[in-house]
Amino acid sequence: MKPLMLMLLLLVAGATQAATIETHRFDDPAREALYKKMIAELRCLVCQNQNLADSNAELAQDLRRKTYEMVSAGKSETEILAYMVERYGDFVLYRPPVKGITLFLWLGPFILLAAGLFVLVRVIRQRARVQSTSQLTEEERARADKLLEGDAP
Repeated sequence: MKPLMLMLLLLVAGATQAATIETHRFDDPAREALYKKMIAELRCLVCQNQNLADSNAELAQDLRRKTYEMVSAGKSETEILAYMVERYGDFVLYRPPVKGITLFLWLGPFILLAAGLFVLVRVIRQRARVQSTSQLTEEERARADKLLEGDAP
């Protein structure tokens, strides 16, 4: 019973340790708004599908801390974004700029949509063509009706 209680105690202690919340104080509401905007727009490089505000990864915590420091130092949104892109590349942005290397990110969904529509139209046309060539003649239809009624020839 003691090992079970010890395990339970360690589990609870670990959960409270992991659930720490970062608090950043701002004197200026505009800086706080900028901080919240920045951590919502910057991507966690570990999680990839989460922004910095939603991620609990250590790198996300470090990036939030760095963003807080830069906002507190009076850096502008442009300066913060430039720093992050210089250090981590365009991938850190949820909305990367349109340029040669990111062109596929912007055009890829439209290309896939066009390809899907092309395939869909071809399948529909092919089915229509098959159905039009497989029409029964009057003689075949009369024979089928007889078979359905139970009158075998």
